[in-house]
Amino acid sequence: MKRFLPLIMIAGFSSPAMADITHKLSSSVQLTVNAAATQVERIGSSFAISGSNIDTTDGTTVNTVSTGAITSGVYAPGTIAATQDNPGSSFSFAQSYTAADAVPTEAPSVGAVSNLSNQVSTAAGAAGDLAGTITTAGVMEITAGGAGTVGTGQFVTELTIQ
Repeated sequence: MKRFLPLIMIAGFSSPAMADITHKLSSSVQLTVNAAATQVERIGSSFAISGSNIDTTDGTTVNTVSTGAITSGVYAPGTIAATQDNPGSSFSFAQSYTAADAVPTEAPSVGAVSNLSNQVSTAAGAAGDLAGTITTAGVMEITAGGAGTVGTGQFVTELTIQ
């Protein structure tokens, strides 16, 4: 009996094995039908002229660059002529022009192409057959809708043992 006494004492003072266990199940379905949207950007006019050893004229006054005219928000430079200061000498002359987009008279319509240079237009989504379910067993059924729709299903299981 004396031999078993240490074993009995150790067994009597030991604690039972314990663990904190957490189990979580989560499921979700997200269905989205996008709205119509139009984004536009109007570019402006730009005009540049440069040179050396030349004279410029707009046809009416020597050494004058035309003021041009603005119509519907678009600048149109006049005709520019360049003549050499010293015929036979070296010279340089450059001009560039970028025409602006005309100022629109009405707002752009979704899906329609307007007179603006930089535009993105997206028609509204159509739900159609868009649907989604998740069963208690975690089985997902996502049915595609029409254009401009998104269906996302998610099932998450988490097990934590501490």
